Amino acid sequence: MDNVRGVEGDRGGAAEVDVRDGDVDGPRLDIGTDERRMHVRAYNHWVSLLHGRAYPAIGNLDPANIADFGPHSVLLDFSEGVDNPAIPFVGRALREECSIDSTITHISQVPSRSLLSRLTDHYLQIIANRAPIGFEAEFVNARGHNTLYRGILMPFSSHEDSIDFIYGVINWKELVDDATQDRLNAELAAAVRSGPAAAAAAIAWADGPSDATLPGDEIESVQDTASLAVTPAPPETLFDHLALARESADAVHGAEGRTRAALYHALDRAYAFAAAADADPRSYEDLLEDAGITLQLRAPMTPVVKLVFGGNYDKTRLAEYASVLSHARRIGIAADGLAGYLDSVEGGIKGIVQAERAARAPVPAVMADPVAQLRERTPIAQVAISSTVAAGDFVVLLARAGEAGMLDIVAQLDDDPVLLKKAMRQATA
Repeated sequence: MDNVRGVEGDRGGAAEVDVRDGDVDGPRLDIGTDERRMHVRAYNHWVSLLHGRAYPAIGNLDPANIADFGPHSVLLDFSEGVDNPAIPFVGRALREECSIDSTITHISQVPSRSLLSRLTDHYLQIIANRAPIGFEAEFVNARGHNTLYRGILMPFSSHEDSIDFIYGVINWKELVDDATQDRLNAELAAAVRSGPAAAAAAIAWADGPSDATLPGDEIESVQDTASLAVTPAPPETLFDHLALARESADAVHGAEGRTRAALYHALDRAYAFAAAADADPRSYEDLLEDAGITLQLRAPMTPVVKLVFGGNYDKTRLAEYASVLSHARRIGIAADGLAGYLDSVEGGIKGIVQAERAARAPVPAVMADPVAQLRERTPIAQVAISSTVAAGDFVVLLARAGEAGMLDIVAQLDDDPVLLKKAMRQATA
């Protein structure tokens, strides 16, 4: 599914730039050579070329000689119009991934199921926003492989006052399908079971368990102590729960960790954090205040997922994750049992979201039958008028206010069923 969303900065970093907001005057980011931050390094390069202009000069861009991200980039030329931009440059890695050659010279020739089409689909956003646009999404490529990608499109100009070139940088990873992943996991587990048993851990001091002078049961006791020493302590405070939940969420943020198991584990941690927050509301309120997140009584799990996954995470996914946690609480899932429940529930996360929405939908009011109500109502007056209407049926009378509080009936409307039904509904409303 192609689901475009804005690129997020590193969690916990000293400085963050959201390229969607066009914050081109902020500090450049020094984030090293992390492959997942390729789009940020490209953005820093774009900033370095501004030199006080609204847009960098296209003459200062040389993508073929950018060793870092040049092979993952493409240049679009709008000098002859925006309907079908020319493609004067496609990097080697991107060209090989998309299986295209030098005959592809314009956007209209780009294969629809290629990675290059994912990037060029967003170029009109640059024209509208007049600022760099970051994006992150996934799609099924022409080979039938689910592909995660993230990138950035940046405006350039040949005469400073308008955009006539766009430079895009994109990075990607292919995911194996669930069946292949399960098979690989099974093969790995079998290899571990058939391998030699691991040697017992030894303490690194002279009189430790490796010292043959110790009695056997004392050796076992020290070895047990060593084993316990490397076992992670269970979370004790609300902050410990949040740290563990964020650690799991970070695995989902990265393309290499975006698997169903990683997501279920992250949601399980988030649910455990929510339970810990219930037990320590004061610390929870402090966390929300520090993060600038408002407590929502109608959606109590939304602040939880924002704290765990980040407030800038995709809003649709945050809403889905909050629905999952709300559903788990509503049906009484144990604080440490959400991952197992997600593995077994039919429809997975999507099915839970639908069930939770259905549970929250207001029950439609049952409309009372106006005919039955009016048949039981006591008459407010009786008049003798010649009529063809059968006894027990209804008729609309049109009256004019007369003298001494009397009503003068001037018409009998028994041939308009629409008017009759409307009058009956209004009389019983």
